[in-house]
Amino acid sequence: MIEVTSCLHVAVVVSNLNRSIEFYSNILGLKKVDRDLKYPGIWYQLGDLQIHLIEDLDYQPPVIDLNKSTRNPHIALGVRDLEVAKQQLLTANCVVKMSNSGRAALFTQDPDGNAIELTLIAAEK
Repeated sequence: MIEVTSCLHVAVVVSNLNRSIEFYSNILGLKKVDRDLKYPGIWYQLGDLQIHLIEDLDYQPPVIDLNKSTRNPHIALGVRDLEVAKQQLLTANCVVKMSNSGRAALFTQDPDGNAIELTLIAAEK
């Protein structure tokens, strides 16, 4: 049996890299990793995990129904203050849907419609 020990990265296909950088860098506040890529893309570092945005001008995103929340393909990210995250998303005119489960989580979408879950994480001690 294969022993998987960690998740190294998640690749997200986007149709407009500059528009996606605005969302992932300026709205979500992710930190860019300097890379010399041979194709249009950008890497972000979150602890031990990276998110790779890869531009494909012909990309057709999946149809996402935020009312189904966790039953959509999505990336789940932990946040320290869910209300601050919610307000920043709303200020940026992003769709926000609170989790159907009642837990401290919300769902939003990047500019291409890729679903993103933001979940409140406990403060580190």
